[in-house]
Amino acid sequence: MKNSDIAVGLDIGTTKIVAIVGRRNDRGKVEVLGVGKTKSLGVHRGVVNNITKTMESIQAAISEAESTSGEEIKSVVVGIAGQHIRSLQHTDYIDRDNFDEVIEEEDILELISQVKKLVMLPGEEIIHVLPQEYKIDGQSEIKEPVGMSGRRIESNFHVVVGNVASIRNIGRCVVNSGLELDDITLEPIASADSVLSEEEKEAGVALIDIGGGTTDLAIFKDGIIRHSAVVPFGGNVITEDIKEGCSIIEKQAELLKVKFGSAWPGENSENEIVSIPGLRGREPKEVTMKNLSKIIHARVIEIVEHVFLEIKNYGHEEPKKKLIAGIVLTGGGAELKHIRQMVEYITGMDCRIGYPNEHLASGSDKRLASPIFATSVGLLIKGLDKVEARKKLEVEEEVEVVIEPEVVVLTPKEEIPEPNIEEKPKKPEKVKKVKSNFLENFATKLREFLENE
Repeated sequence: MKNSDIAVGLDIGTTKIVAIVGRRNDRGKVEVLGVGKTKSLGVHRGVVNNITKTMESIQAAISEAESTSGEEIKSVVVGIAGQHIRSLQHTDYIDRDNFDEVIEEEDILELISQVKKLVMLPGEEIIHVLPQEYKIDGQSEIKEPVGMSGRRIESNFHVVVGNVASIRNIGRCVVNSGLELDDITLEPIASADSVLSEEEKEAGVALIDIGGGTTDLAIFKDGIIRHSAVVPFGGNVITEDIKEGCSIIEKQAELLKVKFGSAWPGENSENEIVSIPGLRGREPKEVTMKNLSKIIHARVIEIVEHVFLEIKNYGHEEPKKKLIAGIVLTGGGAELKHIRQMVEYITGMDCRIGYPNEHLASGSDKRLASPIFATSVGLLIKGLDKVEARKKLEVEEEVEVVIEPEVVVLTPKEEIPEPNIEEKPKKPEKVKKVKSNFLENFATKLREFLENE
């Protein structure tokens, strides 16, 4: 990319592939420079099942984003989802030899690196290691251990695990499309960055992202992610049910769902009818609105009950795990009429629709405020965070060292030399301080693997 301040988020979804180019303005808001959107042809339920078609879709989306932004795209932050994703809780610790010194960032990175070496099931790989509370020499509930003193550092971790082949296939699609893989992020975590406020994360909230092929869940409490899961159902199964129930083609079923669909059948009467054109001169087909909403209602209940089971597994009824902020719905499925009321009815929890417009600069394209773009905007925010982190590291590495002037002691016999007017004072020399990093970067490993392949 021409501008080092610019980042790109690439959302490889089941129904669409979106590339968003943007940067942060002076007020810290995200300024979107260009968007590329195309139909996803090689992805099923969040997993790549046709590399060639997926590559073509990625290249089409990137090409459109380049033409609308005027920027050359070289690297992207990619989201990952799919039914192969699972999460687990793990506790680990390290004992420090230099316990007289304060805890530094390197100690935390060493602990995280140790967790990344956990042995997973065959064919699985760790995607994220997310620290929760720390414990130092028995003192618990510490959120920021850096700067404290102690010998033993212990922490609870939220570990996200995925299928190696699925991760590699996404990486291959990106690299073979002529792009660099800057980072891979779990999609519900990216969506949370774009639609949730810090107050909601602190109070306790469940984010439900209803996509085309999967429904993603991320639960936050005390500002920390506590649970994540992927349910292998999404908006596509609703479309499939309408297609089968009304005996129409998929394109017509999708249009019916978007334009006339409702998750609550009680509002429609029997005499409300939609006429669908017949194929190749055949008679038009008539579908009652009540029958349509009944089909949608049944599938929405199934999806919400699956997600609610995951919320129960987290233990939201315990006083310390209570989700005060309730549920936030986002993703394309959140635009379905009356779905918010259905979620509130089934779960008994407060619910709102999450729009990714909180972090966007004023004057941004109004289409981006739709829940459909929640993951895409979240991936862009992740990319911009990485850009800022790299800049901060470069500044920290440049340490100014002032060289003290040499003191000359003169004997009585020696004459004091005449001052040299032309000689300029020496400027402080800059040296670079190399900062060791123990954290094994997942995206770097994946790039190296793909290059070797």
